[in-house]
Amino acid sequence: MPHRKLKEKTLESLYKNTHFNKNELEALYCMYRKLVTSAQSMVPTSAIGQSPAKLDGIDQCTFRDVMHSTFDLVTEEAVLERVWATWERGAGGGEGAIKFEPWARGLSKMLKGTDEERRIHCFSVYDLNGDGYITRDEMFLLLKNSLLKQPGDEDPDEGVRDLVELVLKKLDVDKDGKVSLDDYREAVTQEPLLLEAFGQCLPSKRQAMAKPYH
Repeated sequence: MPHRKLKEKTLESLYKNTHFNKNELEALYCMYRKLVTSAQSMVPTSAIGQSPAKLDGIDQCTFRDVMHSTFDLVTEEAVLERVWATWERGAGGGEGAIKFEPWARGLSKMLKGTDEERRIHCFSVYDLNGDGYITRDEMFLLLKNSLLKQPGDEDPDEGVRDLVELVLKKLDVDKDGKVSLDDYREAVTQEPLLLEAFGQCLPSKRQAMAKPYH
């Protein structure tokens, strides 16, 4: 694939709307083109030898690999699935591969986001059905995935339910039995360690500071 330069209009727009400088955006674009080209080369031809439709963007498999290897996001598959699901894709959201501009905007929040951007990102990942609340059932699913079953545990689910009640007590500021974004925002502001209470969904600080896209 011939080298493509980032369009000036796109560069200016992203410079205004992300936390990246222009050199970083150019580097991100080079990274993006390499990822797309690599993903395209991995798609097998059909049984009758026809070339597959070209991927136009970053597909889920490539996204997963980059989050693991480049951004040190070693997390439960269920959480990584949710990180992918919350990324901006398609006019209606949730379909297709990730194009460059949403890729840059998403990485801006994950790598250089403000405290508020990071809170909204994590909350969206944990809100499994997207209804604006993290419920007991969602907490149970997230925590059950992240905890290892100990030998001799007769009913590990009981221990997870106990943990859910402990975390709910910390996060449910208005005491209505579920966690809204306002609850989450207030609780995490008071206790920052609660930000990733249900699984890692942000790159490690070391990776974010290292500018791994360079």
